[in-house]
Amino acid sequence: MSHKYFVTGGAGFIGSNYVDRLLRRGESVTVYDNLSRAGALRNLDWLRQSYGSGSFRFIQGDVRQADLLVSSLQEADVVVHLASQVAVTTSVLDPRQDFECNAWGTFNVLEAARQSKKLPIVIYASTNKVYGNMESTRISEELTRYRYTDLPFGVNEAQPLDFHSPYGCSKGAGDQYTRDYARIYGLPTVVLRQSCIYGPRQFGVEDQGWVAWFLIAAVTGRPVTIYGNGKQVRDILFIEDLLDVYDAAVEHIDLAAGQVYNIGGGPENTLSVWQEFGPLLEEHLGRPLPVEWGDWRPGDQQVFVADIRKAGSELGFQPGTSVRQGISRLYHWVSNNRSLFE
Repeated sequence: MSHKYFVTGGAGFIGSNYVDRLLRRGESVTVYDNLSRAGALRNLDWLRQSYGSGSFRFIQGDVRQADLLVSSLQEADVVVHLASQVAVTTSVLDPRQDFECNAWGTFNVLEAARQSKKLPIVIYASTNKVYGNMESTRISEELTRYRYTDLPFGVNEAQPLDFHSPYGCSKGAGDQYTRDYARIYGLPTVVLRQSCIYGPRQFGVEDQGWVAWFLIAAVTGRPVTIYGNGKQVRDILFIEDLLDVYDAAVEHIDLAAGQVYNIGGGPENTLSVWQEFGPLLEEHLGRPLPVEWGDWRPGDQQVFVADIRKAGSELGFQPGTSVRQGISRLYHWVSNNRSLFE
């Protein structure tokens, strides 16, 4: 069964990959994006060149434009809300913009969906940052990484919320609003608390998208700074595996509506930010990569690994791309598209 999709942030990294997938299978798609992110215009041009400018509807709009959202998504069956301010550091420097984009913007999307003709499915891309620094969680330090002492499967959805940093607060507010609109208004919403997502079309920068940023910097000869000691561990998930979850949430909306899922690579797909990623990157480069070192950044968790068993049992989610496979694919994409980064 085909749907009419409305994708906020549809020219971003995750958005453009999902729009590509939707167009490939013949779905009707509206891309809603303000084109403020680095790479967004290039991703939009890529979609137009791949499918033709008439193959999807594009609206240059901001999620802070409530009236435009209401008029734009009247016919949508599925709203995939990806538009946001994405960096913790940026949120600290400009908390007002962060709040307006993430908290107010998400509220506007939900209100537009509530007022629409179709009561559409709303998928919200939340973040593991809603769990904060998890100070009470015991962590062990090993030679190349930190590890949870008592959480072999990672962090599950019952972990108390602790919004740390303006970014955590704004994304967390959107997370809770999205969840509550299912309870109060019957809107079929799904919250996906995402770990580190990586893959092609990701124009990573130092503040956000660290896997892609390190690869881009290494290939183009830009300086790399490691904050902290490089033992911070993340579960990383390749973009195609994430998009499988979006599809599964829509397919199983009777079960998924009103639910929250932790989505990441899980315990099988973890990597320390530099002590383990560095050697893997140098293996691809065939040479050592000099780095500089900086202080820890606010809100930087020593470890985050998602317990993905709920999504596995309810949505059939299982990451299919290993760390080594995914990084190799992204490295080759960056290497073959150097002109996009220079």
